[in-house]
Amino acid sequence: MSAYDYLIVGAGLYGAVFARQMLDRGKRVLVVEKRGHVAGNIYTERVGNIDVHKYGAHIFHTSDAEVWDYVQRYAQFQPFINQPVANYKGEVYNLPFNMNTFARLWGVARPEEARAIIESQRKVLGGKQPENLEEQAISLVGTDIYEKLIKGYTEKQWGAACKDLPAFIIRRLPVRFTYDNNYFNDTYQGVPKDGYTAMVERLLDGADVCLHTDYLADRPHWDAQADIIVYTGPVDAFYAYQYGALDYRTLRFGEETLPTENYQGIAVMNFTDRETPYTRIIEHKHFTRAEDPKTIITREYPAAWQPGDEPFYPLNDAKNCARFAQYEALMRRERRVRFGGRLGRYCYYDMHQVVRLALDDAAKEC
Repeated sequence: MSAYDYLIVGAGLYGAVFARQMLDRGKRVLVVEKRGHVAGNIYTERVGNIDVHKYGAHIFHTSDAEVWDYVQRYAQFQPFINQPVANYKGEVYNLPFNMNTFARLWGVARPEEARAIIESQRKVLGGKQPENLEEQAISLVGTDIYEKLIKGYTEKQWGAACKDLPAFIIRRLPVRFTYDNNYFNDTYQGVPKDGYTAMVERLLDGADVCLHTDYLADRPHWDAQADIIVYTGPVDAFYAYQYGALDYRTLRFGEETLPTENYQGIAVMNFTDRETPYTRIIEHKHFTRAEDPKTIITREYPAAWQPGDEPFYPLNDAKNCARFAQYEALMRRERRVRFGGRLGRYCYYDMHQVVRLALDDAAKEC
């Protein structure tokens, strides 16, 4: 008889929610985590009164009432409306693209004026269906906004020319003809008052957790510990890159403590020109309106992923989707192994989607 019912590989959000569901059913759960901390990429670290998002900004947003109620069992959320701004060579514009953006850029005040400008600029496409990100962006917002606020940022983020990127990447970008600066359309939005790490620790309460533990380095040993394995690491690594490595983008972070109470006046500022090497600056104290005489900022630098780097963004182009389909065929044959999370499913998920996925997958377990 195994010592545990479930071995969960990875102590990120998916693994933590799945573990919680199994623990609440009276199951024995072991969690192994390669890093030295739980919470995966949503890990936060308290410095003074400031919760620092160590792996980039994370704002929880959802219209799923069940998911919102669920996460509030494990954290008290500070209301937070995400209203990022874009900085193009010192010119500052509101995101998402809305009437404030159009007024700043074109001096218009009415939606019909903005629509007319965008419609006239779309004509460069000649009525064709967008086939790449550049064409998709122009079809959404015209050439001016594309050139100033999308092109440079996107090419830094993905390390490729916009005309060589798939159109679907930009489809999630909100465009509004109102003066609404709220980036998300979701009903619920906030950030845990005491950080995501504390929330994940509560989710994992009752599980045995082993940090600094590389499951793949001693897989037979760890597989013997439990009846069912829930794997949230890179799926290609699980299968020893049998069909080749899947591609990702990674991030490098430059964190700095500054002797000022307020550096940029907002939690997230995007830098959309191609020459600025980072894509955005996060000023962490603004997420929870923390009172502290100093501030902490983080610059994000996108980079090509190499083995040993943290894989942040799956590159779901045609080549990688075809390769993942081969791995997916292997995944379907597994009897003892479940795959979850961004890396296990090779899919870009927001946090609320990860929670929903974990809840639904856990509900399938007998």
